[in-house]
Amino acid sequence: MGFLSILPPFIAVALAFLTRNTILSLAVACIIGVFLNGGGLLGFPDLLKEALGNEDFAWIFLLELFIGILIAFFQRTGAIESVASIAERRQLSKRKVEISAWFMGMFVFFSDSFSPVFVGTTMRKITDRVRISREKLAYICDSTSAPMAVIVPFTGWAVFIAGLLMGMGPIHGEVEAMAVFTKSIPFNFYAIFSILLVGLIAMGWIKDFGPMRKAEERAEKEGKVIRDGSSPLVSKELTNIQPYYEDRILSVWVNFLLPVIVIISIAMGSYFFMGTTKTMEAFLAAIVVLGIAMRLQGIPTSDIMDTAINGIKGIMPAVMILIFAYTINTLSEQMGTAEYLIGATEAWLSPSLLPALTFILAALISFSTGSSWGTYGIMIPIAVPVAFGFADGDITTLVLATIAAVAGGGVFGDHCSPLSDTTILASTGAAVDHIDHVRTQIPYCLLVGLIGLIIYVALGFYL
Repeated sequence: MGFLSILPPFIAVALAFLTRNTILSLAVACIIGVFLNGGGLLGFPDLLKEALGNEDFAWIFLLELFIGILIAFFQRTGAIESVASIAERRQLSKRKVEISAWFMGMFVFFSDSFSPVFVGTTMRKITDRVRISREKLAYICDSTSAPMAVIVPFTGWAVFIAGLLMGMGPIHGEVEAMAVFTKSIPFNFYAIFSILLVGLIAMGWIKDFGPMRKAEERAEKEGKVIRDGSSPLVSKELTNIQPYYEDRILSVWVNFLLPVIVIISIAMGSYFFMGTTKTMEAFLAAIVVLGIAMRLQGIPTSDIMDTAINGIKGIMPAVMILIFAYTINTLSEQMGTAEYLIGATEAWLSPSLLPALTFILAALISFSTGSSWGTYGIMIPIAVPVAFGFADGDITTLVLATIAAVAGGGVFGDHCSPLSDTTILASTGAAVDHIDHVRTQIPYCLLVGLIGLIIYVALGFYL
């Protein structure tokens, strides 16, 4: 549909920043898109059925519900309070807390879905006490999850990208594809520099700037970790849950570390032994384990069930955004958004500009659809064969840089997009207004993206 195909996602983003109401903005954009696509008002339910009636949405929907329940259990047992009190006894400074969150985000590299929620939920009470804004916490969570997942050669991201590379040029099997992906990692400038920037800011070597600076000044001077009038992506049903026992502290080992060990063990074990990360199953197992532990510690079954229901209620704002984000994504597929962007730029492709243009195009597609993996599925089959053509079928630096540019560009657009599921999860973990998170993170993403683009341009002319 040409230029019209990019209107729905950009209307959604523009309205979200103007109104600061993400759900309303996405709903309006979806309805406008249905009319542009010729479906009329009656086409909207059909679009919802197509977008949501699939395994991908069912997976992220159930994962969100399980995350809400687990967070509620953590709060009802006092696990989060216990972790925060341990940190308080150690008298961690604001800088040390930020560095701890940075290291934690890098450590939980195996799942971009688990990492932002785990880091945000674990560190939120601690960052609140040392007056770190929720926007800053969400940024740390977001910029250490997907960037780490895409540069570690044994994650689901690595397997997915390597799978797309098989059959291209001299890449015939899984071993060769993974070896090529691993060689491309040093050229993924956006992901590497994103992680480094978080560390430099956490250590105070680079000062906060833009909207993030204002958010940090508000938290420091006024003690307001979220903006007045904001709508945190986790509702009060979840954030206001109090520990069941007010007069005693339950074991942090049983109520926090045990469920976390269950999640990590199942997620990483399933990856190494089955070749796929069973994140949703890991969260479900942790819920069962913690639910049993709560009952054994004297918490009534009725209270455990009420806590689970409150967890589901509390996570619904994030679920609503995910529903409309998936709907926008499906609408973009129907209208040919990616095809239009590719067609508008393919005439410019040349060996010297290929990595840079690939990075920009991947970022635009990811920004418009909110999906890094969807971007990889579109861009790798197009850009990598072109790179092999320029390289006469050899695995050259141009080919490696192009693969890395697609990988990094997908994360770049994902970080800037309110439609991204990982960005939504970061807002959920930090319990911050979703648009406040995106608005404060974008200047940092643009800085890193610009640095990466300049290097790709210089590298292209060098090649």
